[in-house]
Parts: sequence; structure tokens; C-alpha cells
Amino acid sequence: MADRPDRMNDLILDSIEEGVFTVDRESRITSFNRAAERITGWSRDEALGMRCWEVFRSDLCGPDCPLHRTMAGEEPRSEVPVRVLDRAMEELPIRISTAALRGEDGEVVGGVEIFRDTSELEALRRELHGTHVFEDIVGVSAPMQALFRMLPDVARSDVPVLVRGPSGSGKEMVAQALHRLSDRAEGPFVRVNCGALPDTLLESELFGHRRGAFTDARRDHVGRFVEADGGTLFLDEIGDTSPAFQVKLLRALEEGEVRPLGAERSVPVDVRVVSATHRDLARMVAEGRFREDLYYRLRVVELVLPPLSERREDIPPLVEHLLGRIALRRGIPVPAVSPAAMEALRRASYPGNVRQLRNALEHALVLSRGGAIRPEHLPAELRARPRSSPRGLRRGPPLHVDPATLDPEAREVWEALATHRWNRSAAAAALGMSRSTLWRRMRDWGWLSAEEEAGGDGAS
Repeated sequence: MADRPDRMNDLILDSIEEGVFTVDRESRITSFNRAAERITGWSRDEALGMRCWEVFRSDLCGPDCPLHRTMAGEEPRSEVPVRVLDRAMEELPIRISTAALRGEDGEVVGGVEIFRDTSELEALRRELHGTHVFEDIVGVSAPMQALFRMLPDVARSDVPVLVRGPSGSGKEMVAQALHRLSDRAEGPFVRVNCGALPDTLLESELFGHRRGAFTDARRDHVGRFVEADGGTLFLDEIGDTSPAFQVKLLRALEEGEVRPLGAERSVPVDVRVVSATHRDLARMVAEGRFREDLYYRLRVVELVLPPLSERREDIPPLVEHLLGRIALRRGIPVPAVSPAAMEALRRASYPGNVRQLRNALEHALVLSRGGAIRPEHLPAELRARPRSSPRGLRRGPPLHVDPATLDPEAREVWEALATHRWNRSAAAAALGMSRSTLWRRMRDWGWLSAEEEAGGDGAS
């Protein structure tokens, strides 16, 4: 009967919808209710006895922990926003409230924390204030918002998708989003970098091999196609494959089966293929360097990620998002970014795109030592002002043109340019014309500078 009050307390805690846990003075978890299990992914048996920061890997763990401060004598805290990592290492927004636990003599013997998942609340807030994060892809620019609108429908279609964009622009994140939003989300997501392996190894990696098929084949290897059965196979840098390998890949896609090296029979597979490249595959097809039939087999739907230099309005939300993720994994508070540093980040050229921005923020976090990020904390290449184009390309509207006076054709082009923030490649794609055609029309209407006319089609 001695443990009856404890069982009663457990029943009461388990009936509460919010997560609740208690700790002793050494921060070891002494109780953990069912809602805490559901929210964090940790079972009660796993959590009991662990230090609270081992379960709640939070951006406030350490000296600023609200629960520790409350146990040390400060006032109880209420509805403190915190970001934690759950059992699956996924970022989770929660709000916490804290209180100290005292014994009969009034001394602090531990603490209690109540928390609730605010993921749905944050999603609603983003919807009300303009979504800029979708499946970990960040952007407020017109091209990114258009991508966000397309992704759910494309994901559910189960057709092959080609993701095109420069290196470091986030093509794998788009592939992962397509997988998570599809009916195959419960299946595996398998990535293969086609550009990192020669033909013989790539064929073995994708299709598998039997023991003894070649000199170093000491055991059977099932291959990535079979590993991805029921899920998504992401073929990164597909443009780097040879024409000989492309024939074998096309056969596997058309027949829905693969034959491991050294095997006598083929193995049926059910995979959704998402491929990615930084190359212009259409040009490679025209030049005979990529098979046309494979190109159209992979490119039922094409998604294009523009370089970061062409969507500078996405840089501030990207900085906020990336700093939050980096700080959370390091267990430190998210640092502020000074206006001067943000301006330097906005005007940088970013040949390495989002990957370069993330690495720059990692660099800045080290040098800022927990303080605000200032320009001197950024890598040298980001602090230098980008040189202006030698051809004097205009990045904004021609100042002498009044859109109200334009004829319907010119006004359509003007509106496309304005929508895409005077990025001519994006505007040409939206208008369904080549960049050269757009350049000629702008020239005919007198929208180009003398330098641009003399330099030819240098528009971007």
C-alpha cells in the first residue's frame, strides 16, 4: 500500500494533455507522463533516471535553463517559448512552465516542468503572416512561393521529378519534401550521388551484385533500388552519368526491375525516382551527351531552384532559420545579427548558394563567442562588396518607362519582370520564351542600357 500515492499521482499526470516531468536536485528525471512520451518520442522507462538535458536538447539548456533558475530560487516561469530536439532529432517548438518542488521542511528537493507542443500554432502563425518555411525549405520570394504551392500536388502524383538548380541550392531538401508529402512517406528515402562513382561502381551500387560477380565482391549486395522499394530513390547529380550507364538506368525504369551484377534473374522494384542536377540537361541532350529518352523519362515534372543571388529577399528568413537550427544543435541561445552584418549577408554573391550561407553562419558563430554577429565575424569573401558587372547590366526597371503607356504585349512582359524582381531568366521562363527572345524584345522597346545593347544577350 505504500506506493499507492505514487500510482495515484501517475494516474493523475497521465490524464493531463500537457507533457509533465519532474526532476530531483541533480536534474535526474523522476516522473514522465504519457503526454511527455507522445510529444518527445522518449518512453517513460527510457527517460526516468536520465538528466533532463539528455531528453530535452533545448536552446536554453545550460545556465539559462528556466527550470534550473526556478529551482535556484527565481520566480516560476510561465509559457516560455523553447525549441527542443525530439527523440528522432527533429526540431520541435514547445512552451514550458516551471515550478520548484519543496519538501516538508520547505527546502527545494527538485522541480516540475509542464510543456505543450506548439507546432500547429506556429504553422498557423506562418500562414497568417506569410509562409516562409515549407518542409524545411525557406523562401519569401516569388519563385520559392510558387515552389511551395506546387510541392504537395507534385508529391502526391508519384511521377518522376527532376530538380534543377546550382550546387548548394537545396535540391536534396526538395527531394526529401517530395518524399515526406507523398503516399510513400512511410517507406525509405535512399540517396545516391551519381557523380561520385565511376560507372562500374555506380551500377553495383544501384542494381546490386552477387558474391563473386567481380574480384572484390565477397558477399551479396542488394543495391539501392531494392533498398528504396516502396519509397523514394533520389539520384543526385544525374547529369554526371555516362551515356552507357544511362542505357541501363533507362531499362530499369521502364521495366520496373533490376538485375544485380552476376545474377541470373531480375528483381522487381517499386520506387519513385527523384533526380537532381546542376547541369543544363536539355543542352546536353542537344549535344548528344545525355540520352533524350532518359531525359523525358526522368523529367515528367521539373522543379527549378534559382541561385541565392537571384532571391536576396530570402536571405533574412534563411539567416533566421539556419541560425536557429545551428544554435539548437550546439545547445546555445540564438545570437542576434547586427544590421551591418545582415546587410553584408544580403549583398554577398553566394556562388555556393544556401550551403555557403550556412557555412558562413557556422563560421560567424565561432568568432562571435555567443555575442551578436557583426561584419568582422563573417568570412572575408562575404564582407567584400561584389564587383559590378562589366557590362553594366540593369537589375531594376528602366526609369524612363511608364508602364501605363505600354501596349498589352509589352505590359505582360513588364509585369513578368516586375513579379520576378527583374530577374530575366525567371521572367523568360514564366513567359514561355527564351532569354534571348526576352532580351531582343527589351532592346526593341528601348529598355536596355547602351552597355547592354553593345554587349549582346548578357541578361541574367
